Amino acid sequence: MSAAEFALQQEVHALYSNHQLWLQGWLRRKLGNAFDAADLAQDVFLRVLTRQQPVQAREPRAYLSTIARGLVIDHWRRRELELAWLETLAAMPEAEAPSPESRLILLETLVSIDRMLDSLKPAVRKAFLWAQLEGLTCPQIAQRLGVSLATTERYIAKALRQCYALHFGS
Repeated sequence: MSAAEFALQQEVHALYSNHQLWLQGWLRRKLGNAFDAADLAQDVFLRVLTRQQPVQAREPRAYLSTIARGLVIDHWRRRELELAWLETLAAMPEAEAPSPESRLILLETLVSIDRMLDSLKPAVRKAFLWAQLEGLTCPQIAQRLGVSLATTERYIAKALRQCYALHFGS
C-alpha cells in the first residue's frame, strides 16, 4: 500500500469514526427508518473511499450530507420506479407476467434508463422522450423547443448515444 493510499484510508477512517453516527441519524430523519439509513450511510462512506482522492473536507458534515443527499434522491427515485413497476405487474394478466428473474432484470433496466435520462440536459431529455414516446418528428420537436432542426437532431443523437452506451457499456 502506497503512502497516499494509506493516508486516504486514515482520512476516511477518521471521518467514519467521527461522523458515522451523526450521518446515520441525519439519514434516519430524511428516510423515516433506520435500516435504509444504515445502508445509505455505508454507501456514503463507500463513495468517499472509492474516490481515491484526499478528503480535504473543512466541513465534514456538509461534505457527507452532500453525498448523502444525492443517494437519498436516488433512493426515492428507485422507490417510485419500483412502485410504478409493481402497479404495472399487478395490472397484467397472471399468464403474461414475467418470471421473478425477468422482473428484477427489467426493474434494474428501468433504473439504469432513469439514471441515464436524468443525466441528460432537460432540452435533450424532452426531445428524446417526445421522439420516442409521442412519435414526434424532428421538425415538430424543434418547433416545440424553439430551436433549429439541426439542434434538435443533435439532441436526439446525443440521447441515442447515451442509450447505446448504456446498452453496450461503452
